[in-house]
Amino acid sequence: MAEQDAVAWNEVEVASLVAKTAALKASMGRVIIGQENVVELLITCLLAGGHALVEGVPGLGKTLLVKSLAQATDMQFRRVQFTPDLMPSDIVGTEILEEDAATRQRSFRFQPGPVFTQVLLADEINRAPPKTQSALLEAMQERSVTFAGTTHALPRPFFVLATQNPIEQSGTYPLPEAQLDRFLLRIDVVYPTEDEEVMMVAATTRSSLQDAEAAMDVATLLRLQQLVRDIEIGDHLVRYATRLVRATRPQETTVAAVKKHVGWGAGPRAGQALVLASKARAVMQGRLAVTRDDIGAMLLPVLAHRVVRNFEAEADGVAMADILQALRSEIKVD
Repeated sequence: MAEQDAVAWNEVEVASLVAKTAALKASMGRVIIGQENVVELLITCLLAGGHALVEGVPGLGKTLLVKSLAQATDMQFRRVQFTPDLMPSDIVGTEILEEDAATRQRSFRFQPGPVFTQVLLADEINRAPPKTQSALLEAMQERSVTFAGTTHALPRPFFVLATQNPIEQSGTYPLPEAQLDRFLLRIDVVYPTEDEEVMMVAATTRSSLQDAEAAMDVATLLRLQQLVRDIEIGDHLVRYATRLVRATRPQETTVAAVKKHVGWGAGPRAGQALVLASKARAVMQGRLAVTRDDIGAMLLPVLAHRVVRNFEAEADGVAMADILQALRSEIKVD
């Protein structure tokens, strides 16, 4: 295959890695009823090496979703319930004073916090104060924690999924746009269909619940993340992705829907996220080259939390999906 030759990957290894992604999706599908699009976006984000913001009302299985992903990839999993009294040291760790039993000498030792894991669920991140949110987001960006002048590297891979409950406004601290930008994708968990909900209720009220089976190991996951970085994307598609991002900025766009309904557009990091997510989607579908459809499919999850609608959009009931659809219709590939 020409695409495989271009990236110098062994055809047999590539086929094996792609099969692993299908097995991972199937393993999670045996536990997560419905929500196929959510599962696919979650795996896409993982392969792209980013972090995900998962939003949905309580009771839709967001915690089970993340726990199942950790089980299916055989990664260490920790969950932190964000509360208004949570401090940064509760997340990243702190130093404790120890005394040597033989010499009686005292010294400080760094005690790692729950962020030192491979899969971290930051549950209801918008309930914690900004200082604690910033501590986590800094660790997400730098992939390390610096305490008392010493830098401690986080495990690889390091994947954060933060949840928000949109109906809880009282006592919350919404993430600023600059911090939301650290998340590669925003994934909306929607209500299940009636049949899916019946199956969900039946499955979760039995004496034992099925866990997701390990479908890949950490070494395979890291190799997949490298494959995503290496696959082909044409220069014209990089320019197309960049144009889409730039067209979300009201001050420089020609798209009428954006000028009318957007208060603030996405920055350059959105273009990087769009290209990476599109590459990961291509790998998920067994392709080693990105297409225009990949970029279009990832547009909403990449930009939904990076583009701010204005008051007029909210008053008119114009959704972000509507704005981005109008943008796609007007921005063309060279």
